[in-house]
Amino acid sequence: MARDTYSQRSLGTLSRRIKEVAGVPMNLFTHSRVLLVGAGGIGCELLKNLLLSGFGEIHIIDLDTIDLSNLNRQFLFRYEHIKKSKALVAKEAAHKFQPKAKLNAYHANIKDSQFNVDWFATFDIVFNALDNLDARRHVNRMCLAADVPLIESGTTGFNGQVQVIKKAGFIVGVTECYDCTSKEVPKSFPVCTIRSTPSQPIHCIVWAKSYLFPELFGIGEDETPELDHSEDAENAEEIANLRKEAQALKEIRQSMGSPDFARRVFEKVFIYDIDRLRGMEDMWKVRDPPTPLDFGKLQEESADIQSAVSVEDQRVWSLTEDLVVFKDSLDRLCNRLKILQERKTSDVRPVLDFDKDDVDTLDFVTASANLRASIFGIDPKSKFDTKQMAGNIIPAIATTNAMTAGLCVLQAMKVLNGDYDSAKMVFLERSGVRAINSDSLKPPNPNCPVCSVAHGRLKFDPECATVGNLVEDILRLKLGYGEEFSISTDLGVVYDPDLEDNLPKKLSDLGVKDESFIIIVDEEDDEPRVNLELIAVTKKCESSPDEQRPVSLDKVPQIPLKPKAPAPTTDEHTNGTLGLNKRKRDAEEAGLSNGNDRAKRMASVSVADGDGARPIVLDEAQGGAILIDDD
Repeated sequence: MARDTYSQRSLGTLSRRIKEVAGVPMNLFTHSRVLLVGAGGIGCELLKNLLLSGFGEIHIIDLDTIDLSNLNRQFLFRYEHIKKSKALVAKEAAHKFQPKAKLNAYHANIKDSQFNVDWFATFDIVFNALDNLDARRHVNRMCLAADVPLIESGTTGFNGQVQVIKKAGFIVGVTECYDCTSKEVPKSFPVCTIRSTPSQPIHCIVWAKSYLFPELFGIGEDETPELDHSEDAENAEEIANLRKEAQALKEIRQSMGSPDFARRVFEKVFIYDIDRLRGMEDMWKVRDPPTPLDFGKLQEESADIQSAVSVEDQRVWSLTEDLVVFKDSLDRLCNRLKILQERKTSDVRPVLDFDKDDVDTLDFVTASANLRASIFGIDPKSKFDTKQMAGNIIPAIATTNAMTAGLCVLQAMKVLNGDYDSAKMVFLERSGVRAINSDSLKPPNPNCPVCSVAHGRLKFDPECATVGNLVEDILRLKLGYGEEFSISTDLGVVYDPDLEDNLPKKLSDLGVKDESFIIIVDEEDDEPRVNLELIAVTKKCESSPDEQRPVSLDKVPQIPLKPKAPAPTTDEHTNGTLGLNKRKRDAEEAGLSNGNDRAKRMASVSVADGDGARPIVLDEAQGGAILIDDD
């Protein structure tokens, strides 16, 4: 006990010394209201740092629950916390560091409507400790709209990054925002690659996880975001074949539980489907054709192998061991699904979901992927490696999280003191002679569709306000827009000069609700204005004459002109196209379309992406999936 007291006393002295060096008044932290979004690897470290630095009121929000795989680096959690809320457990555990601190925890999605712009505006500073691109962009946007400083952070292995984001005054920002520079987007796999021409272990793993498993135990691969089902010329024929094969699997699924179920599934996907592929001779002119497996031969060779081999997760199993695990895990999953079917109390068909921490599902995906890999001459993977790739994770490093969290607090001290000149973009890099590098904060991208915009509040009656009301009463009459402009909601483009069918439709029928963003893009050729983001606020019409309009503005926003593009420069080696090419590249880097397709232009300014699978960046050179951040 004395040792713990000494440690807390020492940490308290250290935190006071840090604040003295940073030149931050002692009571500045105590009276600050802080929002911490994410209670994972960085979030746990950050929460501890904030408490020991003297922050008196911290709000923690996280949608996730605790997994076994979190315990090696998210130190606030213990084995008994598995399946419990990260935010609620983090609050309970962290209170021991500073019992007098005021902590509030929310087991919720930061994108829920209750966490609106007005709610964000109640905070003095926001910390992002998130694990996906969509949520990061949402918080970035909300902080900009609420004019609250944001400390953005993330780690990948040995690398980490801390960014200060602040928009101040009218339009002009102090720093660039998260969306001022283009980001890696999630990679989906064309069906033709996954189903016909896999060349890497990840292709086989995605096939087992996102095609075979859901076809047998889930809802079918058509619902899987990791497979690209866009029917272009290259994909169309394979998608048609895929649907035929899926129908055949559904018929086989009817025999689930029978003694020959495993054999039927095996022969379907590892023999008959492969024979069909081999028949496409043009496909194998420049590559080796796949070789179907022999179930009878493998069955005979695996007679002495025990199913317990699946516990050896660090070793790559032999082909016969893969067959044993395949059959055993298939039996286990069939029994689980049968129990669910017997217990069902509604018309909804019970299904099983893949979970990287579920032994049964991981065994099945590992064995199935390895069997398929052998067919195409691809190196198999251990169960441990498959878990990393199928679960979209890499081994996270607790030290990187701790260092990144410490850097977040150091930058926050400067922000709360208003010293943005001293604030830095900080990088952790395992290269060169220095582990920590920094750069000065960059100014906003003048073409950023997220931060270089004007903001306003639109009051609308959801029962009667129409797109026509918004166009005529607000945009043209109040704000002076001409003919060339477009309107986007959560559903995409709802109005432009060539799309007037929605004018009589109610805004509420087009995805507009309380706290929705409505984006107005001025498309005039001469001197267009910056994009306008209207935050929708529902308000029923009152009896007062002043309140009878179905749409109204809280106050009329000022909407400045877009900055003019620099004049093109001439280069004798490029026949005068250097400036044009540079502007084209700049537009692409800013996430803007360089074509004339209005729908494509709208894609760059539409509201935050919808919910879906957690984004990953795939490093094909290493054959693995790298999560953008520690979860």
